[in-house]
Amino acid sequence: MSLAALTQRPFELLLELERLARAAVSAREGQGATDEWVGIGFRLGTEHFVTDRADIREVLPVPDPITRVPGGKFWLRGIANVRGQLLTVVDLKAFLGAGSTVPDRRNRILIAASREVPTALIVDEVVGFRRFSSDGYRKDVPGTVIRCDRYLAGGFEQGPEIWPRFSIAKLLEDEQFLTAGEAARK
Repeated sequence: MSLAALTQRPFELLLELERLARAAVSAREGQGATDEWVGIGFRLGTEHFVTDRADIREVLPVPDPITRVPGGKFWLRGIANVRGQLLTVVDLKAFLGAGSTVPDRRNRILIAASREVPTALIVDEVVGFRRFSSDGYRKDVPGTVIRCDRYLAGGFEQGPEIWPRFSIAKLLEDEQFLTAGEAARK
C-alpha cells in the first residue's frame, strides 16, 4: 500500500513510516532488523532503573498542591488532582526504604497506567526512553543499593551498564503498597 493511500488513516501512516525508516536504517547498516525493548528510564538516588513504557500513562512534574492524607504512612505524600483525576502520590524512594526524595526541579511523577490503583510515583529524575536489544535481557541482575529486588523483573545489559527492570505491576499488587492509608498501629 502506498503512503498516499494512507493519508486518511494517520495512525496506519505513522506505522508504515516507522517500518520504512527501520528498514532503511537496517539496510544502511547492513544488518537485519533487531528486536528491541523500549522502556522509561528513571533514577532513584544514584541508581538507574527502567520500567515498561506500557505500565506508565504519563510523566509529569510533581504536582502542586499535594493534599496530605491523615493517618497515612510516611511515604504516602498525599493525593493530587491531575487533569481531573485524583491520584495517590507516593514517594517511591521512601517506600523502598531509601529515604525521602529531596525536592528538586528534576523530580517527576510516573503515573501508572492502572485504572484500579490510580497512582503517581515520585522519582528523582526521569532520564527518558531507553532502547535495549532483546538479546541484552538478563533474568538475573546484580543486587541494587535500594532494596527493591521483589519488584524487579530482570534487567537489560547495555555495554558495561545493567539497567534493572522495575515492575510497576508487581508494585501495584503488593499488599504493603496497597495499605498506604493505614498508619502503623502501636
